[in-house]
Amino acid sequence: AFTKCCKETGLLMVVKCRKENTALKDCLVSYYHDPAFYEECKAEYLKEREEYRATGIKKIKKKLPSN
Repeated sequence: AFTKCCKETGLLMVVKCRKENTALKDCLVSYYHDPAFYEECKAEYLKEREEYRATGIKKIKKKLPSN
């Protein structure tokens, strides 16, 4: 919703997209404080680090689709 609002309003996004920005920020903060999500990210990182150390080849990150 925030991305859509910003694309539609252009430079006025600072004023007109406050509600969407607050919702986005609240969502991100909820993930930041979620211990299960933290552990999931940590496990994924450690797995990728282990693979890199064993092979020396970096794993290519896939791009996430934009909303």
